[in-house]
Amino acid sequence: MKKNPQSVDSKVLKRIQGHSKGWVFTPSNFSDLGSRAAVASALKRYKKAGTIRQIARGLYDIPRYSKLLGKIASPDTDAIANALKGRDAIRLQPTGAYAANILGLSTQVPAKIVFLTDGRTRKVNVGRRQIVLKRTTPRNMATAGRISGTVIQALRWLGQRHVDDTTIRILQQRLPNDAKKQLLKDPRYAPAWIADIMRQVGGDVGR
Repeated sequence: MKKNPQSVDSKVLKRIQGHSKGWVFTPSNFSDLGSRAAVASALKRYKKAGTIRQIARGLYDIPRYSKLLGKIASPDTDAIANALKGRDAIRLQPTGAYAANILGLSTQVPAKIVFLTDGRTRKVNVGRRQIVLKRTTPRNMATAGRISGTVIQALRWLGQRHVDDTTIRILQQRLPNDAKKQLLKDPRYAPAWIADIMRQVGGDVGR
């Protein structure tokens, strides 16, 4: 039997199909389409059909197939973070080994990924991966959403003794000019030794 094109199920499916594989979302992404119960029913239907996958409580994605691994790929951490930000109206700042990995300063992909947040502290388990949202001070969140925040957190994790000319060169090579300009604006949010490195990476860009 053909669905009513105006049904909540059809609207939910249309929105899902409007995104590419790998999209991570929550029921709140469909709150304008119908009641919570109707949206939950639609998501349950499409989960059963294999159109979507539930990756954690209240979190879903459109599965991607990894040709390299020969199986459905794990959802992208940034995509999960974006879904949580949108649902909870919070800011998130990558930290630790994950921040260093984003910047190419470490090849380590931690099983436990920590984001600083201005929301509540909580843990989200996705497969073997644990994403920790850790509430922090307004100062630590001042650069959230900016490359300078990720650089500050990555360098904190590396530690002053392990930051050298190679570290600076990697950042200079990987960061585009607009990111370097941002580094030059935000040294006041960093410890003195990190602020000095931010200025070195920024160089003469934008001056």
